[in-house]
This record gives sequence, structure tokens and C-alpha cells, in this order.
Amino acid sequence: MKKVIYALILSLVVVSGLVLANREIKNEASKEATPKPLSAAEMKAEMKKWEATPEGIKFKKWEASPEGQKVLAASAKIRNHVSDSANMDAVVTSLSLPPGSRLGFGVMVSINGEGYILSFGPEKSNEFQQLHSLKVNDRIIIRSHFLSYAPKYSYPIVSGDYVERDSKIIYKRAPRKDGC
Repeated sequence: MKKVIYALILSLVVVSGLVLANREIKNEASKEATPKPLSAAEMKAEMKKWEATPEGIKFKKWEASPEGQKVLAASAKIRNHVSDSANMDAVVTSLSLPPGSRLGFGVMVSINGEGYILSFGPEKSNEFQQLHSLKVNDRIIIRSHFLSYAPKYSYPIVSGDYVERDSKIIYKRAPRKDGC
């Protein structure tokens, strides 16, 4: 009987030792996997490298094209509002995004006479329910913290964080849970 108990205790000690050793190995690997942020010079070098790739060349050509210049000019008009997350008056011009877009749920809006894609991200169950009540020519107030553009789209893309219609909030993005 004592031999069986000793054998069970010994096997328990060996198994728990293996589990703890395996856990420490995984923790060490995750610490090594976090890369250091690039310095300004390294980022510039990486950007130059990317600009030499076919995608980079295509993007540079698009930026120089009349369509690219139009998108960049429209982006520049609201860049200060976006960086300050300030209110922008907008008019809904279309309830659907351009054909072939893969931005999730969004609408087309006009801000100061320029067209923009107002994107909210992948559609979730009830998150955008009140936004579905928008109609063409509705006047809304929007706030955003992010502005982007891509050669695929003829309009700058504004990420919607806050939408107000008739002094009532109809959408407000929930803050991220990871802290950033």
C-alpha cells in the first residue's frame, strides 16, 4: 500500500514539474516575441523599401494622379477637425457604400461640398441599429479620430466615432477595452 501511495505522489510531482516547466518556457518565448519600436530613421528606411515594391509604386502613381490629388485635397480639408475630434456638419448622400467596398457598415456623406465615406466597421448585431434609421439628405453631426484613403476608393474614408441627428445621439463608439 505504501509503495502505491509513493508511486502516486512521485508521479504527481513529476507531472506538476513538467507543467510548470512548460509554462515557464511559454512565458519566456512571449517575452522575446515583442519587437522593439522602430526609430525614425528605421521607419524612413522601411518606407523607402516599401515604395520600391510594386504596391508602393502603384500607390505613388495613384497619389500623383488627378483622382488621387482630389482625394488628398478632400482629406486635407477636414484633417484638423479629425485630429481634434471636432464636430463636423455632414449631409447623408447615400445609404450604401461604393460597389465592391469591404469596409463593413457605412454611408456616404458630404462635408463642406466634398464626398466622404463614413465607415463604422464590421456590422455587429445591434450596434448600428439606430444608424439604419438615417435617410438621404439627413443633416448629421459627426466626430472622428481617424481619416484614411486608398487607391481602391474615390473618396477619403472617415471612421465614425459619434453621430448626432436633431440634437440626439444616434451612435457613439464604445471605448476600446485594451486601453488604447
